[in-house]
Amino acid sequence: MQNQLIETVLRAEGPAILGALVRRYGRFDLCDDALQDAVAAALEQWPEEGVPQKPAAWLATVARRRLIDRLREASREDDDEPSDETDSEALDVEPTQDPLRLIFTCCHPALAPSAQCTLALRTMCGLSTRQIARAFVEDERTTAQRLVRAKRKIAEAGIRFEVPRDAELDERLTAVLTVLSLLFTEGYVATHGAGLGQAEVSHEAMRFTRRLVTWLPDRGEVLGLLAVMCFTEARRAARVDAAGALVPLEAQDRATWDQDLLLEGRALVQRVVALKTRGPFSLQAAIGSLHAEATRAEATDWPQIAALYAALLRLTPTPMVELNAAIALAFASGVEQGLSWVESLEARGLLVDHHLLHATKADLLRRAGRSADAARAYRTALELVANEAERRFLERRLGEVS
Repeated sequence: MQNQLIETVLRAEGPAILGALVRRYGRFDLCDDALQDAVAAALEQWPEEGVPQKPAAWLATVARRRLIDRLREASREDDDEPSDETDSEALDVEPTQDPLRLIFTCCHPALAPSAQCTLALRTMCGLSTRQIARAFVEDERTTAQRLVRAKRKIAEAGIRFEVPRDAELDERLTAVLTVLSLLFTEGYVATHGAGLGQAEVSHEAMRFTRRLVTWLPDRGEVLGLLAVMCFTEARRAARVDAAGALVPLEAQDRATWDQDLLLEGRALVQRVVALKTRGPFSLQAAIGSLHAEATRAEATDWPQIAALYAALLRLTPTPMVELNAAIALAFASGVEQGLSWVESLEARGLLVDHHLLHATKADLLRRAGRSADAARAYRTALELVANEAERRFLERRLGEVS
C-alpha cells in the first residue's frame, strides 16, 4: 500500500520537486539522483514508521538533504568549498512553472530523441529505470547508461532550466509534443513484445499532456495532441481479440470504445477549431474525430479523411504519413488508387524495412482479389514484424489468402 502511495506521490509531485531542486542548485544529474535517494528512503521508512502527514513535503525535504550531501561530496572531489547556499532549509517549489521548465529541459534539441524519451519517462512520468527498460524492451543497463549520458549532456551543453519565449517556445514546444506523442505511441503499439502495447506508458504520456494543456490552454497543437490520444486510447479495449491478435479498426466492436474519452476528444477538437489552429496534431485530431463519429465502419467519411491526410502530408511530408494518406485514398477512391500509391512508396525505397508497408500492400491486394500477390506481401511483413499481437493477425490473414 505504501509503495503505491509513493509511486502516486512521485508521479504527481516528482516533476515539481525535481524542477525546484534543479532551479535552485543546478546539477540536473545530482538533483535526479537525490530525488531517487528520497524515494528509496521512503520505501524503507514508510512501511515501518508510517506515512508522513505531508508525503510530498517529506520527499522534497529528504531529497534536498541528500542533494546537499552529494554537492558537498562533489565539492570535495573538485577541491572546492561547498556554497553556503546549500545550507538553506527552504525549498521553494513552484508547482506550475518548475515541471514546465523541466519538460522543456528534457526535450531540448541538443539531446537525441531516444534520450529525450527516456528522460521524460524518468523525470516527468516518474517511471523507474526498470520500468523504462521494460517499456522499450531493452536491457536495464542500456537504459541506465542513456540516462547518465543525457543528464551529462544537459550540463555539458549548458542547457538552461527555463521555458523559452516567443518563437523559440513554438520551436521547442514541437519537440515536447513529439516526445509525448512518441511515448504514447510506444505504449499503444509497442515496437517489440508479446502484447500489443504498454498501457502504463500511454497513460503517463496522457497524464502529462493533460498537465501541459493546463499550463498552455491556448496552444492548439497541445490540445490537438491530447485529442489524438483520447480518440486513440478510447479504442484500446477493442484492439485485441481473445487469442491476443490485433483487431483492425474496421472490425472493432465500437460499442466497447470508451465514450468518456471520445467526449473529451470531441471537446478538445472544438477548442482547436475555435483557435483556428492547423498544425500536424490538430489535423490528426480532426481525423480521429471523424473515425469516432462513425457508429459503423461503413459510415466513415473517408473522402474527408483523405483530404485531411493530404493536408497533413503537406505539413509533415514523412513516409509514414504518406502511407496513411494512401490507405485513406484507397477507402475514399478505390483500392487500386491506394495500391498504386503504396507501390510507389516501395519503388522509391521508402519504408521497405517496415512491416506496415508490406502489411498495407498485402491488405490492399487481398481486397483487390489478388490472393497470391497478397500472400507474398504478408510473408514479407511477417519477416519484419516484431510485435506478437500484430504477428498473430498477419498470420491469420496469410492463412485466409493462401
